[in-house]
Amino acid sequence: MHARALAATTTALLASAILLFTASGTHAAADEPPVVIAHRGASAYAPENTLPAIDKAAALGLRWVENDVQRTKDGKLVVIHDDSLKRTTNAEELYPDRAPWKVKDFTAAEIARLDAGSWFGPEFAGTRVPTLAQYMRRVEHNHERLLLELKNPELYPGIERQTLKILANEGWLDAPHLTDRLIIQSFSTDSVRTVHELKPAVKTGFLGTPNVADLPGYAGFVDEINPTFSSLSTSYVDAVHALVGAHGKPLEVSTWTVDDADSARKAAGYGVDGVISNKPDVVRAALDG
Repeated sequence: MHARALAATTTALLASAILLFTASGTHAAADEPPVVIAHRGASAYAPENTLPAIDKAAALGLRWVENDVQRTKDGKLVVIHDDSLKRTTNAEELYPDRAPWKVKDFTAAEIARLDAGSWFGPEFAGTRVPTLAQYMRRVEHNHERLLLELKNPELYPGIERQTLKILANEGWLDAPHLTDRLIIQSFSTDSVRTVHELKPAVKTGFLGTPNVADLPGYAGFVDEINPTFSSLSTSYVDAVHALVGAHGKPLEVSTWTVDDADSARKAAGYGVDGVISNKPDVVRAALDG
């Protein structure tokens, strides 16, 4: 009788453990470090948002890269962070009379002439601002995954639909890519909601730190809440994780921008799912350690 009771108790405990594991979804593997995402590519080692930057991320063995998308005067999508070309290209030198050198005021052909590498280092001289299509092909070639940011969408009406069209043309809206290789994010709530409405299968993220009381409203159309590291706390991450996102799984948190070992370990201690870094190798080493 004692043996049967012991067996029944053991079975019940195992069932409870399985139920707990199943209910906790992606957050069950608490012993796994957060995913490391190369911010604008491995941007501490190559010019940000360029093909060499994502090549460097691949060489370092990073699975995820992040980028920024904006639109030219003639309606082409290019990968660049600032709404001005001045900081990361030689636009001021090549087009001296066209201040303030806004991306939206230049055609794709004019931007294609720019040097987007010399500002970072002479070994990158002649590096170009990639179009989104060129960038996607390199990400695919490198077998990387992409966190794509719609930058300044208020300047580019319809950029959500246009971005999705290019992604579809490049084969990135099929089931394998949508399952675990693509997330679209923005600081604009309206832009993220638009992406979700146009293509509900695409995973989406909101950049920022909404009030905890407002989080349930985001859960209907996002899969991630991606706040700055300086705004994080364990209680905030727990509040995000407590909600189910647009695809039926707990909302996740990827924080930015973390470039040193101590901050990486602190972020992991908060329970985040991802860490976005200019120095992804440094962060990965700290988290793996």
